[in-house]
Amino acid sequence: MTADDRLTTSFPLAAYAFESSPLGAARIDEFRDYLPYQEGNRTLIAEEGGATLAAVSAIPMRQNLRGAVLPMAGVAGVATHPLARRQGHVRTLLHQLLDEVRDEGHTLSALYPFRPSFYARFGYIGLPKPRRVTFAPANLGSLLRVDLPGEVSWERIAAGYPVWRAFTERNLQERHGFSIFPDYRAVGMRDRDEYWLVTARVGGEVTGAVTYRVDGHGGTLHGNEMLCVDPLARMLLLQFFARHVDQIERITVQVPPDELPDLWLTDLDVHVEALTAVPNSSAPMARLLSMDALRGLPAGPGRVRVELTGDRWLAGTHLLDGTTGALELVDDTTGSTPTATLTAAGLSALAYGVLDPAELPLRGLGEVPADAAAELRGIFPRRVPYLFADF
Repeated sequence: MTADDRLTTSFPLAAYAFESSPLGAARIDEFRDYLPYQEGNRTLIAEEGGATLAAVSAIPMRQNLRGAVLPMAGVAGVATHPLARRQGHVRTLLHQLLDEVRDEGHTLSALYPFRPSFYARFGYIGLPKPRRVTFAPANLGSLLRVDLPGEVSWERIAAGYPVWRAFTERNLQERHGFSIFPDYRAVGMRDRDEYWLVTARVGGEVTGAVTYRVDGHGGTLHGNEMLCVDPLARMLLLQFFARHVDQIERITVQVPPDELPDLWLTDLDVHVEALTAVPNSSAPMARLLSMDALRGLPAGPGRVRVELTGDRWLAGTHLLDGTTGALELVDDTTGSTPTATLTAAGLSALAYGVLDPAELPLRGLGEVPADAAAELRGIFPRRVPYLFADF
């Protein structure tokens, strides 16, 4: 469809599904402002008699899977007309959408579900949700007396966007599960210019960054994702926050799911929350769309045959061999290798590192004998993915 087609098809449906309604004229007029940030999306709609019944979109993204940066389709804007729900329109569109993006080379897909159990039927598995951390700047007072190597800089996001974008690119290369938008979507943050950007630098190199806004004197500093490559970068950013002790009452920031904010400082009163709730606070989900996503991944020692069942995109029997340190999919005719039967979600859970092989039978995601579980555990060590991009 053309960009303008979205104004009368997918945008109104998504707005009805995810915003307060009915929409006012001013809000409808704002739809056109979103078009430049959707230009590379693939959007499919179901129509009948000229009326749009359902819509789905895919954003061409990139994601780090165990150190390899791969093409990932971010599924978004899934919405159905209220009189056309539960008639299979979204299922049909999602099948077609994932067929098309897979054919284009996207080996991974991720999304934020309105109901996780719905997308579990499409082979998606849950990923951990980032933590929201809240604390008072007064608790950071001890940092004001510490001489830390490095420096911080502060500017509007419009001015600092190239630095922020480059730093997210670095995180994409280094952090498992990390994903970023294509350029045409990412620049929306720059164009809206609604946030401050503070960056930590050591030896001139950016090692930490966070965007934020302040809602008023005596109020809250609302931070977005706080990205740090090491503890020093985190301390530099916290020291910056400490300087707001006479301006704001509290600070809230998002941190990756493997962070331990309760151990950042001694005597730090901190509230850490990861709330999941249907329909508007679900954790993200992801899946493999192709076995090609596994080829060459860093892997631990292990050798196992997997039989994939019940999926449109992952099927057949594959021998996974991680004995060289790089995962190979190889032919095997001996029949002596341990075998596991997995669903697509089961294999995706192992690849993303969110479940142990022994958990898969308990979740209905496969049959994994003890010998196969040991091999899979070696190939796919547990990892904590951080999706980062929110769509």
